[in-house]
Amino acid sequence: MSGLTHIDADGNAVMVDVGDKASTSRVASAACSVIMQAETIAAISDGNIKKGDVLSIAQLAGIMGSKKTADLIPLCHPLALTSSKVELQIDAKRNAVDITATCKVAGQTGVEMEALTAVSVAALTVYDMCKAIDRGMQITDIRLTHKSGGKSGTFDAA
Repeated sequence: MSGLTHIDADGNAVMVDVGDKASTSRVASAACSVIMQAETIAAISDGNIKKGDVLSIAQLAGIMGSKKTADLIPLCHPLALTSSKVELQIDAKRNAVDITATCKVAGQTGVEMEALTAVSVAALTVYDMCKAIDRGMQITDIRLTHKSGGKSGTFDAA
């Protein structure tokens, strides 16, 4: 009917059947930034955020988020991730926390949504932990940076 992969001939939402696809090694990476006041960056760096160690807690939240992607995104396949790595770095010159995530799976569908969810949840956690001192923070530039494996091949962002 529509040519869309998640809509059937009657217009109903469906999860794509990947049962006949070959299981391959798949990797996806994503990134984003949380832009904030210089004072907020200093408070994170100095360990002066009342809720705790922002970078460690956000890292854990991102990993947990990647594992819950199918619960959050309709029609997303639940995947048995083989790896979920989330890293946060302070860039004091830009007043930013830069977040990257890389997810891996040996499976029949890609892990792009898991990597994107990981950076998004980590960024939301940074915001939540620091909002008492900086409600003007901005979560920016959420994007896929790399994808490999599967029929569509490799993608690397410019």
